[in-house]
Amino acid sequence: MPPPSTAAEFLDLLRRSQLVPEVRLDEVLQRHRQNGTLPQQLDPLANLLIREGLLTYFQAKQLKLGRYKRFTIAGKYKLLELIGVGGMGAVYLCEHMLMRRLVALKVLPIEKLSDPSHEERFYREARAVAALDHPNIVRAYDIDKFEQLHFLVMEYVDGTSLQEIVARYVLEKRLFDPLRAAHYIAQAALGLQHGHELGMVHRDIKPGNLLLDRHGCIKVLDMGLARFFNKQQDCVTEKYDEKCVLGTADYLAPEQAVSNIVDIRADIYSLGATFYFLLTGQPPFPEGTVTAKLVAHQTRQPRPVESFRKDVPPNMLKVLRVMMAKNPADRFQQPVEVVEALSEWVHQPIDPPPAREMPQHCPLVRMIAGPSTPQPNAVPLARLLFSTPRTALARGTTTPPPTSASATLSQSTVTFGPLPSSSSHPSGEITVPVGPASTARSSAAPTLPFTPAPATPVDTSSAAPQASVRYRSLHWPFWLLLAALLLLFATALYLAYLLGRGALG
Repeated sequence: MPPPSTAAEFLDLLRRSQLVPEVRLDEVLQRHRQNGTLPQQLDPLANLLIREGLLTYFQAKQLKLGRYKRFTIAGKYKLLELIGVGGMGAVYLCEHMLMRRLVALKVLPIEKLSDPSHEERFYREARAVAALDHPNIVRAYDIDKFEQLHFLVMEYVDGTSLQEIVARYVLEKRLFDPLRAAHYIAQAALGLQHGHELGMVHRDIKPGNLLLDRHGCIKVLDMGLARFFNKQQDCVTEKYDEKCVLGTADYLAPEQAVSNIVDIRADIYSLGATFYFLLTGQPPFPEGTVTAKLVAHQTRQPRPVESFRKDVPPNMLKVLRVMMAKNPADRFQQPVEVVEALSEWVHQPIDPPPAREMPQHCPLVRMIAGPSTPQPNAVPLARLLFSTPRTALARGTTTPPPTSASATLSQSTVTFGPLPSSSSHPSGEITVPVGPASTARSSAAPTLPFTPAPATPVDTSSAAPQASVRYRSLHWPFWLLLAALLLLFATALYLAYLLGRGALG
């Protein structure tokens, strides 16, 4: 249908789309007619309907282009905004019409169905995300097909990618806080550790795939390139990825440019390159072609962080260098080791991100989302994730999380067993808080050995007398009452005896 040219044609398309209930639309229009504030031009009218919470920016744009159909998918999801477009499809912010909840829908473009690799990779992504359940990973709710559309229903993260946040800092000629960077990298490492325990490698870690929400929680996004090492039937990578380099050249591990047979240490390198980006505002090798960047990751060292800024702690730079070691054997061998290495900084509390770093939603999305601002006395999520004192990390003991943390996030603190011999850390065991247990899948997947926390010895010689004193002090009213009842019973028997003798006499 041709685009509308007048306000009347725009309203006609809006009514045909059934995006807004007729009663609600008429009420708003009538109110503005009576007040003399109803615009007669198309653009001002569209802006008015957005301000009134009747339309979103995306919906208004589509109606201006003459598109009034397919605003709902499968009769359950109403399209609100276009979040982004990636290699495997577009991602939309949608409202679940029955539950009144915001979700993210990743839709595979119809034109890509002609290539079997796209559909298989799309469903591989769905399987990868469905296997994960962790606070630092974007969750999947459902996968479905409607007519020719294949779509994945995911958790909507109300936040911004680290790529966008740091890019804004670069434009303002400011540098990102190293303490915040350490917090966010450690949170991403916790999410990767969860995937690693299920036999998964992400293979495309980069700032654009790390989302920061309004409460300061990092969510790892886009498992589309993930590979399971313990699922032999998942052979789509070998079938279609054998002769191509998958990932992003700016953050690709050296060995990943040579072979797609990589392990979790490739993700640790990419996470280190992301750490470098947060600290400097640019990738490790920002210039040159894709091929030149791949060669640089294998042969060159990035420009030192010290040449950009002087406020990064030396030990933090050491952690960065270990993460970005060219040889995988010289890196941290598991993401949990990154968490332990950064524990000096992640135990320092940080505030939630400022509002200017977060997306600005239209009134309709804000109404559906509800209030999202943390309470003034709320504990920042990053503080909950890293609430264990560093001394406990060194000793390998367990520290119970705060009551508010367990009530809010169902978090727990787990003691991991000894680190591999290749670890560069002298400590034998470390303790990190993790999210809820995944599912039954985790029991069949290779995991780190768990070491129970040692029980605190109890001095029974001193505890027993105290217990007996408490026992006597707490139960003496009972014994007094029992004695009174026995005395009363004996008196009653004696009186009955006397009465019986009198009757016989």
